[in-house]
This record gives sequence, C-alpha cells and structure tokens, in this order.
Amino acid sequence: MKAVIDMSITIYGRNPAMEVCLSNKQIFKAFIVEGFKHDVLAKLKEKQVEIEVLPKNVFERRFSNNAQGIVLEIEDYKTYTLEDIISSLDLTTNPFLLMLDEIEDPHNLGAILRSAEAGGVDAVILPKNRSAKLSGTVAKVSAGAIEYVKVIEVINLTQTIEKLKKAGFWIVGTSLEATHDYQEIFIDRPLCLIIGSEGFGIKRLVSDHTDLNVTIPMKGKMNSLNASVSAGILIFDILRRKRG
Repeated sequence: MKAVIDMSITIYGRNPAMEVCLSNKQIFKAFIVEGFKHDVLAKLKEKQVEIEVLPKNVFERRFSNNAQGIVLEIEDYKTYTLEDIISSLDLTTNPFLLMLDEIEDPHNLGAILRSAEAGGVDAVILPKNRSAKLSGTVAKVSAGAIEYVKVIEVINLTQTIEKLKKAGFWIVGTSLEATHDYQEIFIDRPLCLIIGSEGFGIKRLVSDHTDLNVTIPMKGKMNSLNASVSAGILIFDILRRKRG
C-alpha cells in the first residue's frame, strides 16, 4: 500500500538527499536520472523507497537544473514552539538561539541554517509571516543542515523576545547604526542573537526590545554585508570564544 501524502515537500541534491536518508524522516518517493551513481542510491534501496528512473531530458524538463540527478518527495519539515525548545534546554549550559527578522530569501535562510548547525546554535526562530519557509531550495543551500537544526515558528517577535527574557535569555540585535562592537557580546549566559533582513536590518520595534545592539566594523567602501555572511561571522565568533 502506498503512503498517503498529506503534507509533503520536494527536495533535491545529493547532500540533502543523503542527510534525509540518514534521518528518520519519511521518504515517499525518489526520482533519479538514468545513470545516477551515488551512495545515496544504496540508502534509498535499503529503506525500500519507491524509485522512478527518468531519462535525462525528462528529468531536466521536470526538475531544476541543479537537482544533481536526484529528487525526493518527503514529509514536510517539523517546526517547534518556543515552549517546546525552552523546556528542553539546560539554561546552565548557556544555550544559543538565533532569531531571524524577515529573512525572505530562501538562499540566505539555507546558508544561515548551515552556519547555525555548524556553529552550535540550539534553535532558529522564524516569524510565521514575511519569512522564507523551509523548502527544497532552503534544504539544498543548507547542504543537509536543515535535517539537524530545530526551527521555531512564532507569530510575534517582540512578544517572543519578552518570553525569552523572562526565561533568562540575553537578547542581542545587529544594526549598522549600533555603537557596540560584536565582540562585546557576552557568552557566559543564555543568548538569543537577532539577524535582520537583507535590505532593512532588524525592525525598529524589535531593536527597541533588545538588551544590546552590535555592529560588525568594516574597513572597505561597502557598509553592509549579506545577512547570511553577517550571521556566519557572529555565530563562529561566539563559538570561538565559547571554546576559549
């Protein structure tokens, strides 16, 4: 009997496909191009996933050019509530959360999730509106990191910030106009770092609820960085200092 697909998502690319196979996520069907060779194929057969082999011209016409010869139809990605995550964290270990304020480019979101997973971020907070959703593009850009990063969806960022403060988190925003250097971020307490949108940064209302706003000093003629680049710099600086 075939699975009934109520909520599914299509992902593509060899690394994302392999990470899905290594997870417990349900795979409904796989589509591969003729002649496809990769270790992920053995994993799919091991899991007894239905595989449809397509001629190259059919595969390329049906799917993205950068699908790398494999597409999986899988169960949709699970998101968590703030309460789910806070109750699961040991605050004495100084957990690290990342909040994204209206990151609407799925490529930026995917890149940020990749940095978040590699940099030890415990969970990523997204607003339900005006934000890129977890998708095949996000999965591809994240190179499979999407399988390991817990994502929290919330309705209101400022209310979420206040809940985090009550739980003991220190809230740090990022802004070009900030007077504090990013190396002033304390790492000896539960931390939530906020990264703003590609063009406008974090909203003023969100910024007004932070405990500290920081900036990344720059020497060149450009006065701003891509959101995913900024996130990567800050995440790995925090990781470096935590390791001492």
